[in-house]
Amino acid sequence: MSSNIKVKRICQHCSKEFTARTTVTKYCSDKCSKAAYKARKRAEKVKQSNTETTRIKSLPIEQLKAKEFLTVREVAQLLNCSVRSAYYYIENGTISAVNIGQRMTRIKRSEIDNLFQNNTKPVSNESQPIQHNIEDCYTISEIQEKFNISSGALYNIIKRNNVPKINKGKFVFVPKKMINELLT
Repeated sequence: MSSNIKVKRICQHCSKEFTARTTVTKYCSDKCSKAAYKARKRAEKVKQSNTETTRIKSLPIEQLKAKEFLTVREVAQLLNCSVRSAYYYIENGTISAVNIGQRMTRIKRSEIDNLFQNNTKPVSNESQPIQHNIEDCYTISEIQEKFNISSGALYNIIKRNNVPKINKGKFVFVPKKMINELLT
């Protein structure tokens, strides 16, 4: 059955205008039709490859979600952080862990789940500093002279004991009361 219909169409592959003899013709030529078919098949293969890659990447995570006890490395992978950060969370008390033996730290899976469910602690970068008068403070150089201590050792003591520091210009002030308690 032949048709006398002549319809102006635009090729879906090369975007050129052509005259079609049917209302369902999509391509201007056999060459464009084959090229579009190849492009479609190539896109299907790429999509299939990407989905398989995603599945393979998520497979270890799915296996970790099924385990009841995790190593520190697995916890780091599950939280998407470094192993050192996972150890920091354990030392900090954010995550409870059990040290079974040397290099045998284990974390319960429910502990990771509870981390996100019961997180009522507000996230803040720094706590509210206690205001001290500068008259009641030593400068770093005064502490070094008075107690005969190096600057490195002094800064370690200040950091270790969470001693508040007040920066004024080029001077750093530390409360006299706290320093006297620590160094005498």
